[in-house]
Amino acid sequence: MNLSEILGLVGGALCNFSLIPQLRRLFIIKSAHELSLTFLIAWMAGMFCWLAYGIIANSLSLILWNIITIILGSLMLIAKLKWGMKHDNPGR
Repeated sequence: MNLSEILGLVGGALCNFSLIPQLRRLFIIKSAHELSLTFLIAWMAGMFCWLAYGIIANSLSLILWNIITIILGSLMLIAKLKWGMKHDNPGR
């Protein structure tokens, strides 16, 4: 395994592990009003593009971590659709 792939694996791990506290918070407080649906959709589309690029480039780190990012992002999107679309306070 070369240095660039090792850096990709470490960088992907750090980026993905940083999502865990946010996901934990979303599912504990059951509120996702602060998340932008536009952001989540654009971010997920970007992750699918990176996954496709990783497959074309045959890069283990890009394939592995983008699959995991897509899973974590899907959980965030589910939380947004379930707990973030209500307009409890229209004057906000």
